[in-house]
Amino acid sequence: MRARPALAIAIFQTLLCLFHWFLYQTWVDFWFPMSPASLLALRVTLAALSVAFIPATLLSFRFSSAAVQLLYRATANWMGFANFFFLAASLAWLVDIALRFTVPDATRLSDRPYIAGALLAVSAATAIFGLINARRLRVRTIDIKLARLPEAWRGRRALLISDVHLGHVNGAAFAERIAAKERELNPEIIFIAGDLFDGSKVDAKKMVAPLKGMRPPLGTFFVGGNHEEHGGAAKFEEAVRSAGIRVLHNECVNVEGMRVVGLPYGSESYVLQARSFLEELRLKDGPASILLHHVPNRLSIAEHAGVSLQLSGHTHGGGQFIPYNFITRRAFGQFTYGLQRFGEMQVYTSSGAGTWGPPMRVGTNPEIVLLTFI
Repeated sequence: MRARPALAIAIFQTLLCLFHWFLYQTWVDFWFPMSPASLLALRVTLAALSVAFIPATLLSFRFSSAAVQLLYRATANWMGFANFFFLAASLAWLVDIALRFTVPDATRLSDRPYIAGALLAVSAATAIFGLINARRLRVRTIDIKLARLPEAWRGRRALLISDVHLGHVNGAAFAERIAAKERELNPEIIFIAGDLFDGSKVDAKKMVAPLKGMRPPLGTFFVGGNHEEHGGAAKFEEAVRSAGIRVLHNECVNVEGMRVVGLPYGSESYVLQARSFLEELRLKDGPASILLHHVPNRLSIAEHAGVSLQLSGHTHGGGQFIPYNFITRRAFGQFTYGLQRFGEMQVYTSSGAGTWGPPMRVGTNPEIVLLTFI
C-alpha cells in the first residue's frame, strides 16, 4: 500500500518534467535565435520549476513556516501559468502544421516568433484572469422544492459552503470573508460539505476561528471531505468543533422536522457500511431529508435509502480550469455542477468557495449557495 503514493508521485513528476521539456522545445523552435547563455538560463529555470511543486506540496503537509507557505504559493501559481503555457505551446504546433499547407515555408518560419509571442501573451493573460476570478466569491441562490417538506421549513434559507481549502493559500482572512457573507445573507442554517481545510500543516483552530461568528439559529453542520483525510480527519474535526460547528460523522439529526444526515468522505470506501447506515435510518418514512456528502457519487445508494436532497462539492465546478473540466465531467457527468435529479432524489453540487493547487479559476466561479426551500 505504501508503494502506491510513491508510484503516483513518480508518475506525476515524470509528466511535469515532460511538460516543461515540451515548453522549452517549443520556445526554442518558435522564438528568435537565443544566445547560449540565454538558452542555458531558460533550461535551468524550467528544469528547476519542473521539480519544485511536488516537494513544496509535501513540505506543506509537514511544516507551517512562512518559508514553506511562500514556496508553496509560488510553485502553485507557477503550475497554473505552466498549464496555460502548455496549452499555448500545443496550439502553436497545431497552427504551425496548418500553415505548412497554406503559406510558403519562408513566410511560416518568419511568422513563428510572432505566433509564439501572441499565444504566450494570451495564455499569461488567461492565467492572470484566473487568479483574479478565483478571489471573486459569488453568492448563488437556488430554490429547492422537496416532497414531504416539513411545514416549518417552508421558506427557510440554508447556506451551503464547500471546498474552502483553508491552508497555505486561503487562510483565516478568507474564512472571515465567508463569515462576512454569511452575516449579510443571514440564513437559518448552514451546511459545510467537506474540504473546509486543504490538508496542509496549519494552525487549524486559528484558521477556522472567524467562522465562530456564524451563528444561524438552527446551527452549522459539517461533514468531512477527502482533504480532511489527508491531514488527519480527527484533528480537523476538533478544530471545527472549537468554532461551534456540529460535526456529523455517520450521524443523523432532526432539525425541526428535517432529517440532516452526515456521511464523511472516508465512509464511502466502505460501500456496504454506508448502505447499511443509510438504510437503517428509514428515510423513506416520514419527512424529507438532507444528506451531506462531499463527493457527488454513490447516488444510487442514497436515492434507494430515501434521501430527498444530497449536498456535495469536490468537483470545483469542473476542475477549476481547462483541460481538467473534461476529466471532471467524464467522472461525474451531469452531477459535476448545479442542481440535478437522480431518480426520486435531488443533488446539488457546488463549485466550492476556494481552490486547491493553482489558485485560479477559468470557466468556473467560486461560490457559496443560498438555498431556499419552497
